[in-house]
Amino acid sequence: MNWDWEKLQDKRRRQGGNSRKPEEEPEGPFGPENGGGRGDSGIRQMNEAFKQLRRSRLPVFKILLVLLLLGWLASGIFIVNPEEVGVITRFGKYNRRVDPGPHYHLPYPIEQAMTPKVLHMQRVEIGFRNVRANTGQAVVRGVLEEAAMLTGDENIVNVQFIVQYQIKDPVDFLFKADLQISNLNSADIYSETVKNAAQAAMREVIGGSLIDSALTDGKNQIQLETRDLLQNILDRYSSGIQVQAVQLQDVTPPQEVSASFKDVASAREDRIRSINEAEAYSNEILPRTRGEAAEILNRAEAYKKAVAEKANGDAQRFLSVLAEYNKAKEVTQKRMYLETMEAILSSPGMEKVIIGGEAGRAVLPFLPLNRAEQPQGGR
Repeated sequence: MNWDWEKLQDKRRRQGGNSRKPEEEPEGPFGPENGGGRGDSGIRQMNEAFKQLRRSRLPVFKILLVLLLLGWLASGIFIVNPEEVGVITRFGKYNRRVDPGPHYHLPYPIEQAMTPKVLHMQRVEIGFRNVRANTGQAVVRGVLEEAAMLTGDENIVNVQFIVQYQIKDPVDFLFKADLQISNLNSADIYSETVKNAAQAAMREVIGGSLIDSALTDGKNQIQLETRDLLQNILDRYSSGIQVQAVQLQDVTPPQEVSASFKDVASAREDRIRSINEAEAYSNEILPRTRGEAAEILNRAEAYKKAVAEKANGDAQRFLSVLAEYNKAKEVTQKRMYLETMEAILSSPGMEKVIIGGEAGRAVLPFLPLNRAEQPQGGR
């Protein structure tokens, strides 16, 4: 508070009162203009205390200022978790990248730190949503405007699928993607971008496929083509996103024609089952038949060789006997007779009856007709 002592003295002279020198007047809010009296020691002590308090404000202010400065500097300390990467901006422009761990950046508004989760697997549901029912269980709710797609043969199918992705380049993910989506927070913007790009990619792939392929055995090919096309789209956006997988959850025809499609699918399955059964029977019978044919051929070949060898052996034996016969006819004839009789008489399966010369003329030889039906070997 500033005191104008000259104006105060003039005023006191005009009022006819006694004046005091400026150095005798009590200073502060308890002076003559504020009710202070001459010789009032209590007021003087209060003025002295007030002046001391006013002088002591300066160190307190300095302490508060230092504390605020330290707190501002300490606000630059931050920690990057193991699944994150730190991205530092200086005045809103990318400056550097830091790895997981404790770090420091210049306090706001000079520098700021962002920590996107680059190892976290994120997913986007397209064509359906998993919602919580009143019972607490997860319920799948279809989103027809996202699921309805047109195939290459001009049929409508409802396609529900999931896209799983990760952040491969945090700098592109945070700064280079040109996102023009409003009414969304920063976390939903990227999910919405992936969702829109995934819908465009799936519609293009389904548009080039037949409905039979989409409903049956072409799902794996559709997933692979959609993943590659979606990755190409996101790379053109410089989104910094890596698509890990595209998984078809359900591909169904519209509900109005679902029964007809089920009948067609059942007939197709029956046809495939019949073809598989026929192929299984063919695979079973053909090798067995080929084996039997090969066995017959081998037996015939062995029999041919055996007969040929036996014939050659008999011919050689006959020629050798003929050569001996030509050398000594009587001896050879007698030896052949003896060998033949030896072979006949030594046969164990033949019943033999020997009758002498005199007895043979006295009796009538006859065949044992009562045992003709019994098999007799070598008679």
